[in-house]
Amino acid sequence: MANREENNEGHKFTVKYVGLNGMECEGKLPRRVVGVRNHCYLLKSKIGEGSFSAVWRAEQRPPTGVDVAVKQVFLSKLNPRLKACLDCEINFLSSVNHPNIIRLLHFFQDDGCVYLVLEFCAGGNLASYIQNHGRVQQQIARKFMQQLGSGLKVLHSHDIIHRDLKPEVSPLRANKKKGKLQPISHNGLPKLHEKPFSSLIENLLVVTIILRIETSSKILFALVLLLLNQNILLSSHGVEAVLKIADFGLSRTVCPGEYAETVCGSPLYMAPEVLQFQRYDDKADMWSVGAILFELLNGYPPFNGRNNVQVLRNIRSCTCLPFSQLILSGLDPDCLDICSRLLRLNPVERLSFDEFYWHSFLQRKLMGT
Repeated sequence: MANREENNEGHKFTVKYVGLNGMECEGKLPRRVVGVRNHCYLLKSKIGEGSFSAVWRAEQRPPTGVDVAVKQVFLSKLNPRLKACLDCEINFLSSVNHPNIIRLLHFFQDDGCVYLVLEFCAGGNLASYIQNHGRVQQQIARKFMQQLGSGLKVLHSHDIIHRDLKPEVSPLRANKKKGKLQPISHNGLPKLHEKPFSSLIENLLVVTIILRIETSSKILFALVLLLLNQNILLSSHGVEAVLKIADFGLSRTVCPGEYAETVCGSPLYMAPEVLQFQRYDDKADMWSVGAILFELLNGYPPFNGRNNVQVLRNIRSCTCLPFSQLILSGLDPDCLDICSRLLRLNPVERLSFDEFYWHSFLQRKLMGT
């Protein structure tokens, strides 16, 4: 789009643009229309915002009846490392088409921003589901883990680590042929209003941080990024849903034998080696998967604290996973085994992706006993 000129109304502007018929047009369009050539989108409502990006619910112009999610990234706010992460995100999403990975429909650059047009998941994210309904039944947790594993298998095949897996990163998409998800409370009875512990401290701790050490000047500084909590999304509300991994803004390629060093992620779901400023590999993602599984089963994250130091202290002092006795007594042995082995302090002892993917808990049928 070009030659924008705001009129006196302040609500619309005059633009010259290329229409769907390929002809150059000029006219007044809604103020929040973005796009190039035959890809124009009306940004209807903001559904997430961070330090360097925002996500909008949008529709294509002219309307097609299908909403999309438009991620707007402000290039001027990205340092070289984050620009590399953006390149990784675009390259990866452009190359895959998988039911458990958010689909990139289109991307373009305009006015100092990169726009990623993504499929819209009406079900929100996994964190919202847990917050609204409490912990889920074991067989539902198994299905979510199967879907998460299926998506992570694609990342694994590309040697990509996500580095910010958390319930907020998992959207849900519905399969309308199936029945409703049935939440249960801590005493095993159906319940619709139980909220996870993480919702009580999300304003204190559930933020994504990047810690970078400048070795030349010996300066340590933290860049706190209030990133979009849209990492694991759900396709729809109220019915059997499909989980999708989203928000690859911190992802990067780490080949076998290589390690990453940047400290990034959300403290409640960060592996202890990351919290301790140690180098790490894809086993860090496996810790996050274990924390998500624990939260699905228990209704709140396994380790908490007011800051990352307290979270790490609680992890290191733990001798067994803090399941309530009522929940623990109802868990199958293979469920407890996979959760405890994903949350091993020592990454060498932690499940690898292949061990997680082929674990008996995930290989059992969804509704099996």
